[in-house]
Amino acid sequence: METINIDGVNLFLSHPDELKYDWVGQTELLDQVLAAWLVLDKEDLPLNPRLIGKPGVGKTTLAYAAAKRLGRSIYMFQATMDTRPEDLIITPVIGERGHIRYMASPLVTAMIQGGVCILDEGNRMSEKSWASLAPLLDNRRYVESVVAAIKIQAHSDFRFCATMNDDASTFELPEYIHSRIQPQIFIDFPESDEERVILRRNLPFSNEAILEYIVEFLKLSHAAGERYTVRDGINLGRYALKLLGEHKNPSHREILKVLDLAVRMILGADALDYLHRAARPL
Repeated sequence: METINIDGVNLFLSHPDELKYDWVGQTELLDQVLAAWLVLDKEDLPLNPRLIGKPGVGKTTLAYAAAKRLGRSIYMFQATMDTRPEDLIITPVIGERGHIRYMASPLVTAMIQGGVCILDEGNRMSEKSWASLAPLLDNRRYVESVVAAIKIQAHSDFRFCATMNDDASTFELPEYIHSRIQPQIFIDFPESDEERVILRRNLPFSNEAILEYIVEFLKLSHAAGERYTVRDGINLGRYALKLLGEHKNPSHREILKVLDLAVRMILGADALDYLHRAARPL
C-alpha cells in the first residue's frame, strides 16, 4: 500500500477504482462535465459538477467516463446517511503492535495524487459531513483532519464530482454547499436506441427477443412517468435469462412467462401492465 508523509504524519493511500463502465450516447452531457473541470488560466479553478437524476439513469457511469476521458486515476466514495467527516478525510485504524495507522479516504487520496473523486449519492450525506468539505470545494482547495491534526492541500490536477439521486430518501443540502457544487447537470432517461445499446452491452448473451420486450417496456413506462430505468431493465433481463437457464431457443410464450415473473419479483405487479402492452406489437 502506497504511503505519503504530510507534516510528519504517514498516510496510507487508497487504491484507485477500475470499473467496466461505458457511457452510451448523450455526448453533450459528457462535454458538460468536462467543461466544468476545464482550467482556462493559471488563475482559474475547476468547478465541482453535481449530476442529478433518478436512480439508475447512469450518473455514476457518466462521471466515471468523463474522468477516464481526462486520463486520471479515479477514486469513488459511496456516501451514506452514516458517513462521518473523518470517513471522508482520514480514518485511524489499529495496525501492527497496536500502532495507529492513518488511512486516507478515496477523496483525500485523489486530492494528493491529482486524481478524480466521484462522491456517489452525495445527498444521502448529512450537513456535518458536507461542512468538512467546504474549504475543499471553494478557492481554498484543502481539507483539515482533526484526527491526524494536519491540513491537506489538493493537487492542481484534482477534480471532484458529486452524484445525487432525485428521490425522497435524501437530505436537503445547505445553501453554502449548493453554491460550491456547481454546475448542476441533469440526466434523464436515455433514448430507446441508446437503452437498446446499453442492454446489449450488459447482456451480450441475451436472446434478442428479450431485449426488444425490455426496450419496449421501458419506452412505455417512461411515457407514463414511471421511474423504471435501464438498470431495472438489465436486472429484468438478467433474471429472466437465469429463469430460462440453458434453454437457448425459447418460444415467445416462454419468454413472456419468465419476463412476467421477473417483473413481478423485481418491480412488482403494478409494472406488469407495461410488459403486457409491450408484448402486443411484438
